[in-house]
Amino acid sequence: MLYTFSSRPRPVKTKEPPDERTQHFGGNIMYDRHVVRGSTYPQGIIPAMAQTDIVGTQRRPLFRRRAITHKQHMGLLRTTTPEAVHGRKHIDVQTESYLEELAKVPGSSEAESQTEAFLDKPATPLFIPDKSGIDVTTQIKEGELFDFDREMQPVVEVLVGKTIEQSQLEVMEEEELASLRAQQMAFEELRVCELRTVQRLQEQDRRINEEKERRIAQQKEVLKKEKEVVYKISARVYARQCLANLLPMTLNSVRDQGYLFDPVQKDIETHFFPWLMAEVDSCLERRYCARELLDTMILEVSQKRLEQIQELETQLQESDS
Repeated sequence: MLYTFSSRPRPVKTKEPPDERTQHFGGNIMYDRHVVRGSTYPQGIIPAMAQTDIVGTQRRPLFRRRAITHKQHMGLLRTTTPEAVHGRKHIDVQTESYLEELAKVPGSSEAESQTEAFLDKPATPLFIPDKSGIDVTTQIKEGELFDFDREMQPVVEVLVGKTIEQSQLEVMEEEELASLRAQQMAFEELRVCELRTVQRLQEQDRRINEEKERRIAQQKEVLKKEKEVVYKISARVYARQCLANLLPMTLNSVRDQGYLFDPVQKDIETHFFPWLMAEVDSCLERRYCARELLDTMILEVSQKRLEQIQELETQLQESDS
């Protein structure tokens, strides 16, 4: 197929600035962003009013099964994306030629029905969405197409170099990780030692503080007791000074009031003097009784003598008469 153009080709206007690769390889369509590289198979367009034959209708399920099997086989051969690292997840990205709106697939069910073999109905055309963007034609001359042997050599060199570089980076990364693990273990050991040292110092500081507080409490207690002793001594001295003249006066007053006495004198006054007085009274009472008895006897004797004298006088008188 021949390509002709009426004017000089020009690129599509974009907002993105041209990169170095596009500027350096401007004549190669493999580095042109405006050329869509995809499958080289032509996409056939099914006519809208095609006649459906009986053989095609019968073979369509077989073709569909073969296509599904081929897709499954290609899916198994295709290199899958590695699993995401911890803490991340993959996101589905649409890479088709035409953008399609992704929506939730509604539930569906299959049913079968027998129809007439010679039903005059055209096949349902495939849905092809409208293209978006600007179509631009390009004239290609001889020698401008992709030369695999020449163009793939730098690509292979880059892939090999990148693979070797990535391998070296992975080895260096593993060595660096091993070194980091060793440093981490050494740091952990040093940290544990420092933590133990800090705990020991904290415990020693705590014991020193407790001992200091205990000594301060003891010193406060000693100062308090000394203060109490000084206060008691001063109070006692002051009391002695106050009672130096008060004590004799109080003793004299108490002694005068009879609260203080001599036990011998008190015993004599309490026991001896009453007993002596009782003995004297009893002695005097006996003497008084004896005197009364003597007086009574003298009186009786006197009366009897008087009576005798009177009788004698009477007898004398009678005798004289």
